[in-house]
Amino acid sequence: MNRIHTLFNTKKERVLSIYFTAGFPELESTMEIMEAIQTGGADIIEIGVPYSDPVADGPTIQDSNMVALENGISLKKIFEQIKGFRAKIHIPVVMMGYLNPIMQYGMEAFCKKCKEVGVDGLILPDLPMQQFIDDYKELFEQYGLVNTFLISPQTSESRIREIDENTNGFIYMVSSHSITGAKDGISDEQIAYFERVKAMNLKNPRLIGFGISDAETFSKASDYSNGAIIGSAFIKTVKDSRNLSGDIHEYLAKVIDN
Repeated sequence: MNRIHTLFNTKKERVLSIYFTAGFPELESTMEIMEAIQTGGADIIEIGVPYSDPVADGPTIQDSNMVALENGISLKKIFEQIKGFRAKIHIPVVMMGYLNPIMQYGMEAFCKKCKEVGVDGLILPDLPMQQFIDDYKELFEQYGLVNTFLISPQTSESRIREIDENTNGFIYMVSSHSITGAKDGISDEQIAYFERVKAMNLKNPRLIGFGISDAETFSKASDYSNGAIIGSAFIKTVKDSRNLSGDIHEYLAKVIDN
């Protein structure tokens, strides 16, 4: 069974997924950060694949992408860095990125490599669902990869149900119609959206992302879903760190232990 399925079968609430940019802040930071995310108590690791035009991301993640690319990161380098990571990492690992670098690498070669190293799933925000169904669904299944689609407050009920039908892992609920980045609190408008989707009784678990940054927003998001995804706030912690492992543990403890 895929580790993502195992996780959601055993943990129904307060699931915490942490996104980081591979190759940031230093080229060889990747494995150190992954290990610290796991030992810090998170449930899912999202490896961000840097891209020069990350259209869904705000300034914090955009900047980390540019630094990582300047450091010399690439898909090939990421796979070299995480080769053998399953000797130390037992929680689910997802790769999140944009189609362009993956298509240059080759979709089947990419999926095959993901399985080879032990990646459990993919989040590709600019992959159209119909293209996934027509061209890649069988490929993902062949290599045991769970695909995650994103929904937002503007996504219609019919579209959400279509996404739910074609998902077999979890649904990424974008909290607001905006780019990534830490926000101050969660608005009544966002809560109404969370409640609307919760009332749909979807078959897949849901994680809320974009604007989740601390214990308060993590807990509030978890009230309306199975948990949340933190990206930009974690990237800021990593950027300012002089002791990666210690600072990551301290940050995650503040988010989780409330």
